[in-house]
Amino acid sequence: MALRSSPPPKHWGYLPSRGVNRTGILAAAALLMFFASVLLGSYTVTIPDFFTIVINHLTGGIKIPGASFIVMENKLPRAVIGTLIGIAFGLAGALFQTMLRNPLASPDVIGISSGASAAAVVAIVVFGVSGAAVSGAALAGALAVAALIYAISRGARRIGRGTGAGNRLVLAGVGIAAALQAVVSFLMTRAEIRTAADALVWLNGSLKSANWDRAGILFLALAVLVPAAGLIAGPLRILELGDDAAAGLGVRVNTARLALVAIAVSLAAVATAAAGPVSFVAFLAGPIARRFTGKASLPASAFVAALIVLAADFLAANLAPLLLGGTVLPVGVVTGALGAPFLLWLLVTANRKDA
Repeated sequence: MALRSSPPPKHWGYLPSRGVNRTGILAAAALLMFFASVLLGSYTVTIPDFFTIVINHLTGGIKIPGASFIVMENKLPRAVIGTLIGIAFGLAGALFQTMLRNPLASPDVIGISSGASAAAVVAIVVFGVSGAAVSGAALAGALAVAALIYAISRGARRIGRGTGAGNRLVLAGVGIAAALQAVVSFLMTRAEIRTAADALVWLNGSLKSANWDRAGILFLALAVLVPAAGLIAGPLRILELGDDAAAGLGVRVNTARLALVAIAVSLAAVATAAAGPVSFVAFLAGPIARRFTGKASLPASAFVAALIVLAADFLAANLAPLLLGGTVLPVGVVTGALGAPFLLWLLVTANRKDA
């Protein structure tokens, strides 16, 4: 049985002290996980050595042999990108789920991540590109599929507003995602083994190729998109009252909805372009944050998603090799393993409510 649209969450405005404290707890947990991923693992670094390495790197001081390279060229950029893509995915998922009032409305469920994946696989297999060109293709693919899904969902105005449009967008996204997955599977069967292996690593979502150049581009993108998400929270709060009520309060409904979709898609697209389609992060962050804080919260969703990505990457890079005979998993494999049971639980609880 399909999920019913969830009731509109409470406002996005200032939270009471309890909500602020719980959001602060999530922020502290994400910060602790960030430092744990840098300091702990297969190669441990003490806190004094970490600050010495960072300060010497910034000031041109003496480097610690081995440790400086591992921290500054591997662990730290990996943790930074993991945090940034977590924030992007968390905000994107929360915006979609709240705007459409549907817990399934996350970028990886409605086809945006599939668009990025298909475009990246085409670039790798057909055109033989690598590096930044693959990220650019993924970004273009995500934006193109989002535009197509939005154009199809606009037809919902003929059959109803608000919830009808949201359900139509989700269904259109699921259908397009299935078609794109078929394209990806076809290309993978036609690719050479080495090319297919490269594409497969990217398809699963990985932080292995993290570097400072990619982190810088991602940071600049989020420096624009995160404030934009904060500004759009006001119209989003009013849109939850319904299209007619929002229009009566002076909101240009179509313009506001288009802006929300554009910001959410851009957040998901830049994150996917940086690390691949890390499964279920956008899907998990909003519901977990809502249950922990007691209400919908964009900051809480961002912190939860960052915590999920950092914890999953730590497990994939450090604990999985101990359990799997040295095999290092992409971070998307771990998040997918976490997301699948959560999706089943969400379906079961929704069906109980319907009964």
